Amino acid sequence: MPARRGRKPPGDRGLPPGNGLTLQVFLDRIPRFESLSNCPGSTMKRFVLGLFTLTLALACQKPTTTEAKTAGADQSAPVAKWNGGSITAAELDAQMFDQRKQVLDQLLVRKLVEQKAKSENITAEALWKREVTEKVKKPTDAEMKQFYDEQSKRQPLPPFEQVKDQIAQYMERPAMQAAQNAYVEKLKKELNVEVNLKPPRVEVAAEGPSKGPSNAPVTIVEFSDFECPYCSKAEETVKQVMKNYDGKVRLVYRDFPLPFHPHAAKAAEAAQCAADQGKYWEMHEKLFASQQKLDVPALKGYAKDLGLDQGKFDKCIDSGDKAKVVEANKAAGSKVGVTGTPAFFINGYQLTGAQPYEEFKSLIDQELARK
Repeated sequence: MPARRGRKPPGDRGLPPGNGLTLQVFLDRIPRFESLSNCPGSTMKRFVLGLFTLTLALACQKPTTTEAKTAGADQSAPVAKWNGGSITAAELDAQMFDQRKQVLDQLLVRKLVEQKAKSENITAEALWKREVTEKVKKPTDAEMKQFYDEQSKRQPLPPFEQVKDQIAQYMERPAMQAAQNAYVEKLKKELNVEVNLKPPRVEVAAEGPSKGPSNAPVTIVEFSDFECPYCSKAEETVKQVMKNYDGKVRLVYRDFPLPFHPHAAKAAEAAQCAADQGKYWEMHEKLFASQQKLDVPALKGYAKDLGLDQGKFDKCIDSGDKAKVVEANKAAGSKVGVTGTPAFFINGYQLTGAQPYEEFKSLIDQELARK
């Protein structure tokens, strides 16, 4: 279902000029949606697995919880160890939760769709085709051929007819994801779904640039990367959370630049340099709005746009003085198991990837109810 740990997500696997990947390999690596309409004899179980393979590709390298210290009982004792490493009870619990959550999500969707289909006296496959598959606009031959021609300028490709179906799947993917997410959310609301499964709570230091009152009942610590497309996508959701829970939520942002994003670390330093002049969040916004251009000259240009003292900013960014702050943030994230972005900790409960607003709301409301 989700992008597996240690792999880059499809959103980060584009085809920049000069990329040597063939179109065939590129498309083969994209998580597929197993449509009921074109898989004769497929079962609902296979369908749901295909569904979630697509829907949870939400992070720049899927975060996994490792080396996490669970709040409350001490679970730091190793359940396995070797020369140079160990696996703690907390890490094991976190991995077990991750698997249980995946199975729960799959089972929930299957049962919701089956129940709705039964109430209408139709098959689950027919219901899904009507509500999701048939609502997705198919790319035209001309659109697919244009995509094919653009890629063929960069690399040798098989004949168009051989990869036409795969190109169609790739081009339909964003619309298919949006349609299925919308329908599943509609079913959840209609059938009053309540999910009580919670991840392990971990202790996360809330240190760094923040928004919201320091005594807010809910603190969200976000580990993020300015070059990660999923982090940019999550920005709008976070803004919605802060608006709807004004005064009740504090947001703390911590840097977690990923190694395969070449400009992410320097961009994080730029934000820290801007913080010295009281304009952290202004630079934060600028960086996410300019993800395609984060080299040092561009960063200095953004400082000028924001009216910063150019001399001070240039000295700060050129010296690398803020690299230690960025590395400290990343080390703190690694300590609680962050391996990808975005990763959120809502009062210590981890939420991974660019999740929809409803996922944040569920955890926040549960925490507010405890106060």
